Amino acid sequence: MISKYRKLFNEQFTEEKYQHLKDDIASDFDYEPTFRIGETPFFISNELKEQLIEGCNEVVSLIQEDSFKSLTNKALELNNKVPTEDEHTTFLAVDFGICEENGAVVPKLIEVQGFPSLYNYQTNLYDKFINQYPFLNELTPFFNGINSQEYLKIIDEVICNHHTKENVILLEIEPEKQNTKIDFYYCKRDIGIPIVCVTEIIKKGRQLFYKNENNEEILVKRIYNRVIFDELDLRTDLKLDFSFSDDLDVEWAGHPNWFFRISKFILPFLKGKYFIETTLLSELTEIPEDLENYVLKPLFSFSGTGVIFHVKKEDIEAVVEKELYILQKKVNYIPIVQSPDGKVKAEVRVLCVWKKNDAAPTLLCNLVRLSRGEMIGVKFNKDKDWVGGTIGLFER
Repeated sequence: MISKYRKLFNEQFTEEKYQHLKDDIASDFDYEPTFRIGETPFFISNELKEQLIEGCNEVVSLIQEDSFKSLTNKALELNNKVPTEDEHTTFLAVDFGICEENGAVVPKLIEVQGFPSLYNYQTNLYDKFINQYPFLNELTPFFNGINSQEYLKIIDEVICNHHTKENVILLEIEPEKQNTKIDFYYCKRDIGIPIVCVTEIIKKGRQLFYKNENNEEILVKRIYNRVIFDELDLRTDLKLDFSFSDDLDVEWAGHPNWFFRISKFILPFLKGKYFIETTLLSELTEIPEDLENYVLKPLFSFSGTGVIFHVKKEDIEAVVEKELYILQKKVNYIPIVQSPDGKVKAEVRVLCVWKKNDAAPTLLCNLVRLSRGEMIGVKFNKDKDWVGGTIGLFER
């Protein structure tokens, strides 16, 4: 998208530099991420940047409406409601596919999540790219003119809310087995909070505790929640000393209810040039004849689980809980990133945070996924290069 930097990067790119990039990441914790790291950043033009900001602002406008909670209460009725919900979400991740419409490049909203993403990994990935390609220092992955230090300060405040670090935990299901654990490692290093498994939590009355490295019980005052509920529901083998539905004396950095409120559930309510025709299956009056132009998606799954790309009439008829699925029009991702052997598709996730007393979220950083397959995602990109997770860079 910024031809000057694409040309410069491709001229300097070598497989050896790509290996050095991965080795540099792996060296921090003697661990290489299990997801594929893309060879290149995505160079985002000012025009596309402004479109992404405009699209995000339109999503935020819906979330800010006075009626938003009543509009999304159904999402909580379909799931386990957690007490002591915040006034608004703490985290907001907005995914746009880079598409073509009427001959023009336009971002189209694919998904929106009221849940944290790779906030700590992404800023470190930016630094790793600069180590291999120093000219990238001329660009930035950040919105609002902030730098890496200011970004980290904001993330620290949002996650910890000024609590002592030992009283704030990153909570996950068997974190050492998660595909995103590189982000947990950077969070522990850069923010200074411990990583705790849900099975390690001790409940006493309304309070929660964990044991530190010295086997001392430490009070939990705030939880940076990374637990996905559909995964937790499937893990019937896990023995927990508490339930998320308990009335607990604890703050949430990312209250679990917002995972359900801000999800695919709100896509049918979003109308405009950046949004895709989306229908809740329970509201579908008739099955379209051209199902090849649609995707069937569960509302609350994560990482593409349960998505049916080649939809058949029988797939729709087979869905029992139709209020838990959407039918979404396919979009035309445009191959836009020039690799050494053809162009690659891209999806941009805008990473936002919403401080407790702010009127609106703050756009902070981004995550980009590159694809040569018909969809963004690992199973559509096996054995391909110039695909995977990376970062988008803007002109300063």
